[in-house]
Formats: sequence, C-alpha cells, structure tokens
Amino acid sequence: MIRERRSRQKLEAYYNRFIDKGEINPNVHPWVARSWEKSASLGVAYDKMSTAHRVSPEELRELQKQHQPALDYLENISVNVREFFQKYNISLLLLDASCTVLKSYSMPFYQMTPGEIEGVRVGIEDIGTSSISIAYEHKTPFWLFGPEMWARDCQESDACSAPIMVDDEIAYIITLVAVEQGDMPQDAIIAMLLTIKQALEGHLYQYTRIKAQEAILDATPFAVYHVMAGDEVAYANKLGLSRLRGIGAQQADNDELKTNLNDVIMNYRHTPIYRGFNGVPSYNKEVTWITQAKTYEDITTVVPLDYNTDGTVHSVVAVSMPIEDLRTLVAHAAGFTAKYSLNSLVSGGTNFNFIKDKALRIARNKHHMLIQGEAGTGKQRMAHGIHQASPRAAGPLITIHCGDTTPEILEQELFGVALNSEVSHPGKLELASGGTLFIDEIEKMPKNIAAALAAALNTGQSRRVGETVDRAIDARIVAACDSDLKRLTERGLFSRELYDIISRSVIRIPSLRNRREDIKDLANHIVDELASQHQMARKQIADETVELLKNYDWPGNIKQLQGVIEVAFFKTADGVIRPEDINLMGDVKPDNKWKEDKDIFVKAWKAAGGNVSRMANLLHVSRVTLYRYLKKFGFEKK
Repeated sequence: MIRERRSRQKLEAYYNRFIDKGEINPNVHPWVARSWEKSASLGVAYDKMSTAHRVSPEELRELQKQHQPALDYLENISVNVREFFQKYNISLLLLDASCTVLKSYSMPFYQMTPGEIEGVRVGIEDIGTSSISIAYEHKTPFWLFGPEMWARDCQESDACSAPIMVDDEIAYIITLVAVEQGDMPQDAIIAMLLTIKQALEGHLYQYTRIKAQEAILDATPFAVYHVMAGDEVAYANKLGLSRLRGIGAQQADNDELKTNLNDVIMNYRHTPIYRGFNGVPSYNKEVTWITQAKTYEDITTVVPLDYNTDGTVHSVVAVSMPIEDLRTLVAHAAGFTAKYSLNSLVSGGTNFNFIKDKALRIARNKHHMLIQGEAGTGKQRMAHGIHQASPRAAGPLITIHCGDTTPEILEQELFGVALNSEVSHPGKLELASGGTLFIDEIEKMPKNIAAALAAALNTGQSRRVGETVDRAIDARIVAACDSDLKRLTERGLFSRELYDIISRSVIRIPSLRNRREDIKDLANHIVDELASQHQMARKQIADETVELLKNYDWPGNIKQLQGVIEVAFFKTADGVIRPEDINLMGDVKPDNKWKEDKDIFVKAWKAAGGNVSRMANLLHVSRVTLYRYLKKFGFEKK
C-alpha cells in the first residue's frame, strides 16, 4: 500500500503513547495498529532489534543454494541500480517465505553489515512490527515510516516491502530500506520496488515452468535438440547431452552448449537437420549419424521452428530416439521379457540346487553360454531365469528356434533382411541389443550361418541380408542344445568358431530320471500353476501317485510330466489325484487301436522311451507279444 509522507513527530507521539499507555491514536494506520498490538502480545522487545533468531552458516549456505535463481536475478538487478542505492543510502533485502534474510544487497540494512543480517529471521514474532511483517500478512506492498517500526533502533529508517507471489503463494519478500530520509525520492523508491517485484515474479514464473519442461524432456526416452542457424546447438535435454558427450562434442563437466554439428557429424549435409534449415521437415525418419567416435542410428523428427524476415529458417527442433532404445521399448511392449526366475526352478534335492547356484554365478558374468540337456528338461525356463538374474534383465529376451524353419528364413530371422532400397527389417540379433538372444536347438543351425554369427559376435557388428551396412550389436547369446554339441563340433557337424564362443560357460541340466528326488515338488508345482492359471481349486497328489511318478523313467522329462499332470488335473473329479488318474502315455490309451495304427504305436513307443519292458507294462501285454508288433512296424527292440 502506497502512503503519503507523514509527520515524523506525530508518528513518534503515537508510538510512545502506545508503548507507555497501550492506547492507539485514531490516526494510526489500522494495519500498523493491529501489528503493534500483536507485537506487544507476543512480548517482542522494542528497545533494540533482535538478531537472535538466525540459522547456522551451514543452513544459510544451503538456503542460498536452494534459492539461487532468485538470488542471481536480484544480483543482476542490484548491479544496474547500485549508483541509485548508494546515492540515497538504500539497502535491498531478499527474504524467503519464512521471513529469513537470504541476501543483503548494496548498502547495510539497519546499519548492520550483510554478515550480521543475513540468515536472521525477521518476522513479527522476532522483531515486531516492520514493513516486512505487514506486507507478509496482507500480501501487498507496504511503506512503513521509521517511527512506526517496533524496534526503536530501526526508527531512523523508512522501509518498503513487497511479497513475491508465485502461484498465489508467497515465495519471497523483497525490502528496500532507506537509512536517511532527507531528499529521498519516495515515489522513485516505490516505483523501483514494484518494478523489481513484477520482474522477479515474471522471472520465477518462467523459471519454474522452464524447469518443469526440462524435467519432462529429461524424462522422455528421446534426445531433444534446439539447433540455431549456423548449426550451433542451443539446447539439449539429458539424453541429448549424453549423446553429445559420447561423440566428444562436449566435456562432461560443461553444461554450456558450444557445439557446431557441422564439425562433429561427418555426414551432416545428408541429415534431416540440414534439410530442416532449407525449410524441409522430416517425420520419424531412420537416420544414420556418422561421427569420429561412433555411428548412431536413430528415428528422427526435425521441424523448422521459425523464420527470419528474409524467409530463411532461424532454428529447428530435432527429436530423435536411438533405434536400440526403440527396440527395447517394443520388446517390452511385445512381452519379450523373462517369464521365469531361477527361484521358480523347482529343486527339492541338493544336486539341482548346485546347478541353480552355478546358473546364478554364470548369469552375472558377460560370457555367452550354452545350456545342454535332453529334450523337455527345462532349458528354456533356465534361459529365462539366467536372463532375469543377469545385468541385462532390463533389456529384451528374444528367442529364435533353429529347427523350425529353412536355412534361408533362419538367416533372415537372425540377421534381418533388406527387401529393397527403402525397406529393411532388423533381425533378432539386433532386436536383442542390450538384452539376451536365446537360441534353441542351436545344433540345427547350418554351419555357414553359425560362422556368420560367430563373426558378428567377435566384431560386435552385424549385416542384414541384402545390405552392405554394418550395424552395432550388443546381445548376449544363451544357446540350448539337446545333444552333445562338443562331439558334433569334433565330427565337423557344427561350427568350431561358434562353439568356442558359447562354450566358455556351460550348464548341463540332468534328465528327470536322474533327479527323482525333485519329482514330488515338480508335480505339486505344476498343479499349483494349473490351479492359478485356470482359477480352479488346488488339488492334492496322493502319496501312492507320487510313488508311481517316481518309479517312471520319464523319457520326455519335465515336459512329459507336465502333460501327464495336466491331463490328470482336469480328469480328476474330486480334489485328490490318484494313481488311476495318471496316464503315463499321455493321450495314448492302452486299448487295441495301437495294434492296427502305426501312429498310435509310435506315440506309445516314444512315451516308453524305446524301452520294451516299460512299453509292455504300459500296454498290459507280454514282451513276446510286443516283439511281434515291433517287428510288424519295423522297430528295433531294446
């Protein structure tokens, strides 16, 4: 509130009357009167201004650091008006919302040095009535004459304070204190205070929103650049700065951008940014950025931002996303993540626990690895667990099956393929960048493809089928093999180069017949998974059923056990799975159809693992009878 000059003698009389008799003269400003009454009720000493309530030097430094944008802005303003402050012996103070003095600018405040006043709390409960307390209470600028100050030693100085409002809340208070009245231009001081208030509020408004925008941009998975005409980078978000530092364009300890893209990007004239300065926008273009340090591949959008008066582009905004990051996002969105952990691998006995411990150790290193074991032993689940326990767990887990396709399609699926000059698709080796590529049945991979994969892993670069461009890869290979891969390699049936790469770490998963102590826990685990998956009540497995399962050799291993338990789970009417609910041959029934249908006989033969005695028991026939049908269908007896 702007107030005209008042008689200092009258104001002194009003003040003394209140101090001596507790009486308020009707001519006292009502805000000042209420403030005097509150100061008295709080018991604030009026002889001398107290500086007892102050923060420690460490706390002051932390506060100043926290409010550095406002401090720096006022510092720049005070420099420009220093002569005016000195001429009229004026001090400028910046206080936080708790009325703690953050900084004293220009001349001393209340004839105190900055060291004395900075860090002092000067609210009404600390020093009584002041322009600060009234401006704080009423959230408006207020001029207070010296005789109206509560502390007598401050009554030689007039002061004017104004709240700095940000989002309708007091963020700071600024105060101008005039030590000498004399020819002091009150109107000019008030005008200066209001100008500083408006300027600081505008600055903080813009600053908070810019910081919010920067936080949003830093959180995005895109590199964002603002490039000026002349190819200088004026702004880059966090990922953009990282990319610039990665190519040596900016020092890690330098936040100021002084980067000319034409100096660091070797193919700059062939990029969308260069075309953007010719007024040509680009949207979601696959771009290769060639630098001395590294070659990047991005999906990039460039938009001309504004134009000069002569029609030339003044600046452009470029938004790009590394293709490897995009693939990781797509991989996660498509569910290319580990479904199982090593803890989910059931192990009732010590032998398999030892294998799990070894898998955990191997998972934490960087080597490519090989998992060996018979079909159905759980190699794929083991691969999932290793990926999840590895440092690459945040990356994608991509799977490729070597036995499901032709060599030509396998090569394209693995390395990618260029359909024409405009369309090129990445392979699974690229898609697994930053993560794990699980290669199942690797023994079925043709030698030429295996040799090409070995070369790619050794060089860290891969080339799509039909292209001559080398692309960086960063995938860990976890391979699975049903047979003895070392023996196949020694016989020349598998690539020696690839075997040497993936065999540095090997895990051998035992067959189910060699871990019978785990069968009970495995069966119960399968039942639990089925009940949860189908939202059905859990079923118990009778003890005699467990013994039946333990006494079977399980040629199909855990996969076969899964199928048998699943059939029994849905077949059982009550809550207990009994021996009669178990069909060890899966969907092959022990009736006479196997005698006439070779396909059914083959299924039974596989279910029995090629063992005559076991098959005879399953079909409830004598060995002699079974030999007759073995001969009929052309099988060798075992």
